[in-house]
Amino acid sequence: MNGPIRVLIVDDHPMVAEGIQSILESYGDIEVVGAVSSGREAIARAEALVPDVILMDLNMPDVGGLSATEIIQERCPEIRVLILSMHDSPEYISTALSHGAVGYVLKDVQPEEIKTAIDAVMRGERYLCTGAAGSLSPQSQTSREALTGREQTILLELAQGKSNKEVAQALDISVRTVETHRKNIKRKLGISSTAGLTRYALEHGVLQGTGRGI
Repeated sequence: MNGPIRVLIVDDHPMVAEGIQSILESYGDIEVVGAVSSGREAIARAEALVPDVILMDLNMPDVGGLSATEIIQERCPEIRVLILSMHDSPEYISTALSHGAVGYVLKDVQPEEIKTAIDAVMRGERYLCTGAAGSLSPQSQTSREALTGREQTILLELAQGKSNKEVAQALDISVRTVETHRKNIKRKLGISSTAGLTRYALEHGVLQGTGRGI
């Protein structure tokens, strides 16, 4: 490609974002085009700047990293979203990948591995750092792929206690569409109640990606 790799950093901890920016700016072929602290800002800046790569944290205020990743992928599919997180559980990793992320890097990796990850996704590859790849078994990938990215986003909203109407408004889709997804989610997971969906989301790390509560 012509010119430097344009990177947007999304993290609600200023010291973390500044540290990552300092690391990346030491490379001559990377340009940090911005650093924002929420999922909502990430979506807006992604549409305005269309960076090559977004380094996305999971736990953030307002819109969590998972929902932001999916929305960005729907609106700007050419952007590569690379999750940078402290969570190494298989559920976090497989859920992030199902939402459209092309890689997952733990925050405690050596600084140069972030650059390695960016180069890999720019080549069109999926990148999992050593810790993430080791925790993600083929079995866990298969079990999480039962739900589509959109279904997981709706599960995430429902698990927060939102009604079908509230979910429809939040995602800008019809109530009927939400109802259809809700039925499919319950069927795939073998769960019959909203309380069961909430419990599933908590136990599998889905709800934690919103930045709420636990």
